Amino acid sequence: MPTPESAAVAAELRGAIGKLTRRVKHEDRIPLGQVAVLGALDRDGAMTTSDLATDQRVRPQSMARAVGLLLEQGLLTRRPHPTDGRKTLLDLTEAGHAALDAERGRRAGWLAQAIEAELSAEERELLARAAGLMERLAAR
Repeated sequence: MPTPESAAVAAELRGAIGKLTRRVKHEDRIPLGQVAVLGALDRDGAMTTSDLATDQRVRPQSMARAVGLLLEQGLLTRRPHPTDGRKTLLDLTEAGHAALDAERGRRAGWLAQAIEAELSAEERELLARAAGLMERLAAR
């Protein structure tokens, strides 16, 4: 059972992370669901549409629409599955990698500017240490 202090910190942290995430999303040029698909393929390699739907916890029909839009934009490519002729694998094209890198750069760029503008050197050092703690919590 968490202590009242831990519960209060958890609630405050969840709220702050939510607000920061929503603000960073304002920098996006590609819809969030499509960026998530590009990110999953970048992180995990080629997948089927069904695998992507499972990974992103969405219905296969929703994933098929997102994949279709990304294929139309030339951000994904299809190739036959090596062991199952009924399936196709999706992977990032060079343009897909570039688009994902640009999205990540916009997000990180905005956040870096905000850190520089809003936080003192001492606060930036504290935030750097807190980022490591948040990584540890996320890995749990």
